[in-house]
Amino acid sequence: MTAASVRRPSDRYGLYLRAFWGLMLRDARVLAREFIPFLLRTIMNPLLFTFVFTYVFPKIGAGITPGGNAQVSFATVIAPGLVAVAIFFQGIAAVALPLATELGGTREIEDRVMAPLPVSVVALEKVIWSSLQSIIAAAAVLPLVLLVSAEPVSITVASWPMLIVTVLLAALVAGYLGLVIGTVVKPKQIGLIFSLVVVPVTFLGCTYYPWAQLSHIPWLQVLTLFNPLVYVSEGLRIALTPGIPHMPVAAVLSALTALLVALGALGTRLFITRVID
Repeated sequence: MTAASVRRPSDRYGLYLRAFWGLMLRDARVLAREFIPFLLRTIMNPLLFTFVFTYVFPKIGAGITPGGNAQVSFATVIAPGLVAVAIFFQGIAAVALPLATELGGTREIEDRVMAPLPVSVVALEKVIWSSLQSIIAAAAVLPLVLLVSAEPVSITVASWPMLIVTVLLAALVAGYLGLVIGTVVKPKQIGLIFSLVVVPVTFLGCTYYPWAQLSHIPWLQVLTLFNPLVYVSEGLRIALTPGIPHMPVAAVLSALTALLVALGALGTRLFITRVID
């Protein structure tokens, strides 16, 4: 075995890293040019919900008392849910919307797959970049709830490891779900899919109520278990509002990990198939 053949694998991996970093820098430049629209798109929906439910309602005497417990403000209940929505849908949109265009008639995706990287790694780069945007979205939304609410918001980081793991898993799951949607749905239908998905997933994702309180509607409590956003909302409640009833930690982490593995395998396979075709 020659010295050149020994170095060859490390040279190849070094080339992969440089190409991967180049794709990340390309996406960063695009985001920098469109940062204001990105920020407005990220915070507008959570800001409106926060303003109406936690500022307007209490001011007009129509405040919501979660579970009949007057000691817990509605703002405290929905704060983790709003962060979950921001993470989840920013991650989906950051992959699905550009990918639907790139796989369309212009075939802009070919510019990316010409990079000296396996096609599966190109898909991974898209997911990682969308995950970074999801984390930015989470960091932007949480202060809004604290600033806008007219009610006291009892938010404390009870478990940093749980918070970090939940955010990372949620961001990756959202990215791979966006990869699935972006490869399956036709570009002309992507807007319709978002309209059909966003509203039911949000309102049935335990965003505005803890999953435990759905015990009064057993069939709905079981049905929501098929909604990935439920586990993100509950995981953030465990980390940020431990005093509110929530799912067991093991159930949340197991579900998010299973979703990541399943959507990762499916999304990568679909992406490779579409690109090769």
